[in-house]
Amino acid sequence: MTYSFALRDPRPGRWNMRKTLLFALREYKAAVRTKGFIIGLIIAPILMSGGAVAYVLLKDNVDTTDRKVVVLDHTGRIFSKLEEFADMRNAQEVHDPETGEKVRPLYLFENVEPNAADPHAQHLALSDRVRSGELYGFLVLSEGVVHPTDESTEARISYFARNAALDDLRSWLGFQINHRLRQLRLVDAGVDERSLPDLFHWVQVDGLNLVTRDKDTGDIAAAREASPVEAIAVPIGIMMIMFLMIMMSVPGMLHSVMEEKTQRIAEVVLGAVRPFEFMMGKLIGGIAVALTSSSVYLIGGILAVTYMGYDDYIPYHVLPWFVVYMLLAVIMFGALTSALGSTCSEAKDAQSLSFPSLIPAIIPMFIYLPVAKEPMSAFSTWISLIPPFTPTLMVLRMATPEPVPLWQPVVGLVGVILCTLLFVWAGGRIFRVAILMQGTPPKLSNIIRWAIRG
Repeated sequence: MTYSFALRDPRPGRWNMRKTLLFALREYKAAVRTKGFIIGLIIAPILMSGGAVAYVLLKDNVDTTDRKVVVLDHTGRIFSKLEEFADMRNAQEVHDPETGEKVRPLYLFENVEPNAADPHAQHLALSDRVRSGELYGFLVLSEGVVHPTDESTEARISYFARNAALDDLRSWLGFQINHRLRQLRLVDAGVDERSLPDLFHWVQVDGLNLVTRDKDTGDIAAAREASPVEAIAVPIGIMMIMFLMIMMSVPGMLHSVMEEKTQRIAEVVLGAVRPFEFMMGKLIGGIAVALTSSSVYLIGGILAVTYMGYDDYIPYHVLPWFVVYMLLAVIMFGALTSALGSTCSEAKDAQSLSFPSLIPAIIPMFIYLPVAKEPMSAFSTWISLIPPFTPTLMVLRMATPEPVPLWQPVVGLVGVILCTLLFVWAGGRIFRVAILMQGTPPKLSNIIRWAIRG
């Protein structure tokens, strides 16, 4: 049965800011005084950065079981040197030099004569030995690998293992075998490797930032070495904090409004405040919660980064933009979710609307890597100017070492302000109509009609 209440506001007139702030204070205290808020402050960043934390904690937890590999060397010229390289590696890298503890697996190789008459049967037999655990894998070196430009023979190196695609041993084999192949090609060309001692010496390409001039002294400052922390970790970290603030503040508004509506608390509250004051009180309370959480994370993050010696990479110039964008994002998405929460009469309705209402905030999480790598590309520029995506992506771009022209965050800010005003205006109209309706399921057509007509 569908029915609704049509209450007339007994206090027509201007927006009462005092009542709104009192209601916001009530919402703020209700949120931060719970154990769930404290637990969320601790657990949320761990869950968001769980992969990185797990990698740091488990990077030394390596399977040290010896790796035994059979080699089918059709050239007859590579196995002996490969075994020599393995012996050198096993002597230098397998055991911790201080404790003597085994920290990496031994690489052990067994030379087996290739079966030219029936290679497939031999490969099957070796595969069975791998499946039984007797071998870790087997390697096949075709006859043409020494001189791959000779079209008369096949040039191929094949490594067979249970998980060959993600195997560290495969990468090690590729480097060592190709090093040996270069040596053999020099020998066949009649060149003595000893006459060219620096022939195989690799020179690292150092990444440096641009040269700058000191603004105070006018001296030219030496270029600083580019760091992955500055280029990727810091921008993504700031963006993740922004996303975390949105996810910690906004979804709860939808369920809070729905619960107060279904439990008839809203009817009592609306006896003292107007619907718009009710909604704005929730938004301001959500903003206060977001400011509290972000203060904890930003101050804690700055202290942690400073402790680790990366304080030069902290983009202090981005922090004011971060705060402004975060506040607008909470208002924008909070108005949307509060309005949608007012249309729900049951918990299942709120659950069905929770994810769709947050899709605009979630989409940047799927595209942040290309934006972080190329912050000044056309794609990064235009996608960061779409208002629902601007708060997270613009802050991400501004935190990268590549400077973003000032007009872009300014235009993005104007777009977010306009979009926020639109969301608050439409959300207020939906909230005013739907908050006192009971038994009416949320339909898209009704929501659009309420937003347009009020």
